[in-house]
Amino acid sequence: MAGDGQVSLGETVVKSSARKVRVVGKQKSVLAGFAGSTADALTLLEKFEQTLEKYSNNLARAAVELAKDWRTDRALRRLEALLIVADREKTLLLSGTGDVVEPDDGVIAIGSGGNFALAAARALMRHTDLDLTEVVKAAMLIAAEICVFTNENLIIESI
Repeated sequence: MAGDGQVSLGETVVKSSARKVRVVGKQKSVLAGFAGSTADALTLLEKFEQTLEKYSNNLARAAVELAKDWRTDRALRRLEALLIVADREKTLLLSGTGDVVEPDDGVIAIGSGGNFALAAARALMRHTDLDLTEVVKAAMLIAAEICVFTNENLIIESI
């Protein structure tokens, strides 16, 4: 999983080295990445970690429970962010509308440059022999070339 480091406020870059991808959970066996409002995303990330602990590191169960809370809780439902969470078996996208989406091909992206990175990653997966880390890095660098809200300061995490 990879994230760029850019934080924008309107049309201005206010930070270029943010850490949007993290290894989470007490067992350090889950990756989480976020896009959207930083404060909102960090709040959701903290809530996800608590939910993950509550459900004994069961990624799917924790994701569904967080999505339900996010959609129905008065305070949480106002949060504007997206999360991607993954373990060795599953990758899931979580949204505030209650979505828990597992991509067909294991490849998913969020954020301003997400669609560019997604297209590049899918093409690289289908037409090259690059390993997963190289695919992720190349896809993110392609997105950074196209999207003004994406930079080349990448954080890449794996489990």
